[in-house]
Amino acid sequence: MGMRHQEANRLEVAPEIVVNDVKAHITYLDNEIKETRQRIRNHINNNPDLKQKKTLLESIPGIGEATIAVVLSEFSDVSQFKNAKCLAAYIGVAPKERLSGSSVRGRTMMSKTGRSQLRKAFFMPALVALRYNPILIEMKLRLTNSGKAKMAIVGAAMRKLVHLIYGVLKSGLPFDANYVTKNS
Repeated sequence: MGMRHQEANRLEVAPEIVVNDVKAHITYLDNEIKETRQRIRNHINNNPDLKQKKTLLESIPGIGEATIAVVLSEFSDVSQFKNAKCLAAYIGVAPKERLSGSSVRGRTMMSKTGRSQLRKAFFMPALVALRYNPILIEMKLRLTNSGKAKMAIVGAAMRKLVHLIYGVLKSGLPFDANYVTKNS
């Protein structure tokens, strides 16, 4: 997909003599992307364990097919993580406090110590979840009222999605927005 994006940008500035070649390459890349996505879909659907985990992940508002593929390829076995905080740290969406001695306190930021590709995979789902996931909608309102910046809220949503994914995969139960109130 990165190569396709590069070629699309190249098409905008390409001399007339190579335009047809660039278009042909874009068509080729489009076909390869389509075939690769289909192979990923088939692999997940032909593996009973991955298919069940896919069904669980689909129950979380904001998590779509592309994110499910990333999650299942990177950390479908959440038992390798002690808890959801460890998974968030692995991805790099855990908060990091900025301190210097006892007097200097910077604002808390996302640690970004994990794999950047995983963080990128959670950015758009976080934006969608902030609009459609009832838990994240409530969190957004709470953080907005406390004066948090928009990007800080998106970072918090990314982390919350990771926690929801961990909980769903660990428990084997589909997402339930009322789970907390039922079990309080």
